[in-house]
Amino acid sequence: MQSIGSEAELEEVLSRPDAAVLEAVCELRGDFVVLGAGGKMGPTLCRMLRRALDATGGERRRVVAVSRFQAGSAAEALQQQGIETRSCDLLDRESVARLPEVANVIFMAGQKFGTSGQPEQTWAMNVLVPAIVAERYRGSRIVVFSTGCVYPLMPVTGRGACEDDPLTPPGEYASSCVGRERMFGYVAERYGTRVLQFRLCYAIDLRYGVLLDVATRVASGQPVDVSMGWVQVIWQADACSRAIRGLQHAASPAVALNVTGMGRISVRELAQRFGERLGCAVQYSGTESATAWLWDARRSYDLFGEPLVSLEEMIEATVAWVQGGGRTLNKPTHFEVRDGNY
Repeated sequence: MQSIGSEAELEEVLSRPDAAVLEAVCELRGDFVVLGAGGKMGPTLCRMLRRALDATGGERRRVVAVSRFQAGSAAEALQQQGIETRSCDLLDRESVARLPEVANVIFMAGQKFGTSGQPEQTWAMNVLVPAIVAERYRGSRIVVFSTGCVYPLMPVTGRGACEDDPLTPPGEYASSCVGRERMFGYVAERYGTRVLQFRLCYAIDLRYGVLLDVATRVASGQPVDVSMGWVQVIWQADACSRAIRGLQHAASPAVALNVTGMGRISVRELAQRFGERLGCAVQYSGTESATAWLWDARRSYDLFGEPLVSLEEMIEATVAWVQGGGRTLNKPTHFEVRDGNY
């Protein structure tokens, strides 16, 4: 991966479509809508789609980004790159009904943080919104962004959760994410809607993510919590590529796919490596547990091959970003939480 020295360079690298994405958008027919496009990952995915279409003669095909867009600058930035924007409250059935008819839907909406204080709002966003959207777009292909946290914590000595394992997660947030999958799965069975449940953990952007969380704690002299002793990650561009290509694999009944890196790394080792590269002493808190959120991503590797960016490259890029004072979103992942309460 090339050296990344600025936020503009980061945006360009993250949204650059690979050859497989270019091939996928040529094979897929129709326009695209991305629901929940105003989040951390949505703008990158929209830009990748737009760049892929423009590079393959699809200039007239639409990419529509849908969000509340409470900050006008976010919508304007997308519009400047040829992406249509629609402001919409996805809890409003009439507003959802007015969204454009498209063949390809990528659903990214949801709520995680604040669940402990407002569980009703989380369930509305993670279950009621999917029910409304799934009904509206029952004639489309849909990739549904889910989470690897729909599984229970798995033994660190085992294979990790696979797509056929029971969904019995801890906490209200993860339980509501199972509800989201069930709503899309119901519509897939009732109407024959083609659905892919995209169980992603954890996407890495230099401005946020598990690697940044650990690196910034090390750099600032704060202890690194090792209670969740192991993690798996994937570069955000690779995750976006897999999401777009996932539209080709949506099916009825709905199918699920774990999306992450196959390699796992201990949080303690990760902190030590950041300490060595940043020249900082490392402090720890907590004790490693016998279980963690770990996944078997072999099915996604069988479909898409290995991610283009390795764990080592992500670590080195994170070190350079932190050393260079790169901007962060100041949104910790709270990956260390074990009870599912956020």
